[in-house]
Amino acid sequence: MHQELLLITMKEEVKRWWRMAKDDLDSARSNFKSRKYYVCAFLSQQAVEKALKALLLRKKEELIKIHDLVILGREVGLQKDFLDKCEQLSKVYIETRYGSIGEYVPSEKFTKKNSSEYLKIAEDILKWVKKNI
Repeated sequence: MHQELLLITMKEEVKRWWRMAKDDLDSARSNFKSRKYYVCAFLSQQAVEKALKALLLRKKEELIKIHDLVILGREVGLQKDFLDKCEQLSKVYIETRYGSIGEYVPSEKFTKKNSSEYLKIAEDILKWVKKNI
């Protein structure tokens, strides 16, 4: 009975993380359309982080409390080309939140072009996670 309850709870937790990932992806798209490119970039990173955490919970029944998408990607068996893209998105997490320590304001750095690339990466990785979850 206890094990059964634990599995139900874990399954619900996976669903919650997956739902948050999809919500962040939808919000990234909305911010892209509104030309809030740094917010789009940040939410693209967040969508991937939450999707990978959902898959990690599904596969290993544990959560790693980190923001490094490469480490999370390795834990769930993400393919090399996606790991390379995760490396790009991991940098976005810091840059969108803090800038480059006084060199720029995030809203001034992120452009339509690079935010579009980050959004595409997030969409592709979420498609992969959906097939594997």
